[in-house]
Amino acid sequence: MAYIAVMRFNPKARLDSSRVSDAGRGSGGGGLGGGGSRLPIPGGVAGGGGVIGVIVVVVFIAIQLFSGSGGGGGLGGGTGGGGLDASRFSDTGRYASCKTGADANKSADCARVAVENSLRDFWGDTLGDEFTPVDQVVTFEGSIGTGCGGADSSVGPFYCPSDQRIYLDSGFFDEVLERQLGGPDGGFVEPYVLAHEYGHHISNLIGTIGNVKGDTGPQSSGVRLELQADCFAGMWARSATETEDADGNVLFAELNQQDIDLALEAAAAVGDDRIQKKTTGQVDSETWTHGSAANRQKWFGIGFEQGSLDACDTFSVDKV
Repeated sequence: MAYIAVMRFNPKARLDSSRVSDAGRGSGGGGLGGGGSRLPIPGGVAGGGGVIGVIVVVVFIAIQLFSGSGGGGGLGGGTGGGGLDASRFSDTGRYASCKTGADANKSADCARVAVENSLRDFWGDTLGDEFTPVDQVVTFEGSIGTGCGGADSSVGPFYCPSDQRIYLDSGFFDEVLERQLGGPDGGFVEPYVLAHEYGHHISNLIGTIGNVKGDTGPQSSGVRLELQADCFAGMWARSATETEDADGNVLFAELNQQDIDLALEAAAAVGDDRIQKKTTGQVDSETWTHGSAANRQKWFGIGFEQGSLDACDTFSVDKV
């Protein structure tokens, strides 16, 4: 797919690629349990001791064309068949040429660097002394070992609180979000997903990630955590055009309504109800782990419109 930038980066902005790295291709399984071909719900948080660990259960919807298929399974501990170890991999240098906003306007890889820079600047200003940045945004193909256990491309983008890294198979957007889930393509879609994952890091820093009990359902603690991440993504999008590089140059020259519409469309595409309907033809709200399409859009909108941490406190409201 040709890269088409909808959002426009400031060509004069200087990019810092020190926290974006690429692990290349790993081989073997990534610890998926339950068998069968599985479709990820992006935006998950991995827990220590395996991606299904103690923080939150990441539920996968099975791609099975028979009655009753609808959930269960997840990632077990370990690296399965020998995926890359994220603590020791050699960076492929994929992002070494990403120097300026002009590069970001021409390359999806460099746009990824620019978005990480923008997220780091925004949350640094928002949290002040409480802030420490995500250690790395790591792209990979195939499988990888993480601080939370083994993972493969089928997991979708996720944040690991144990090593404070975001993991992303960059083929996810074309192969899964667009082709399998019917979600939107290009433009502001990946920035929304990265902002959501960075939102999990913010929840980790402020402590709300500790509220998750592993329950499921529309009002569950896991859903509230995911909706908080959507709200934090909206907060960042509201102020993205004010974020700056180390020299004080703005990173985003423009963010328009089309960009926001794409983010909202992507949020809806990964709603639990949409995924269940797409894969099984039925909706079972009691198994939800990420929230409905409408709620994911709602909480992104709350963050975008109100722009405050208090507004994004999904754990304090009676009903999300």
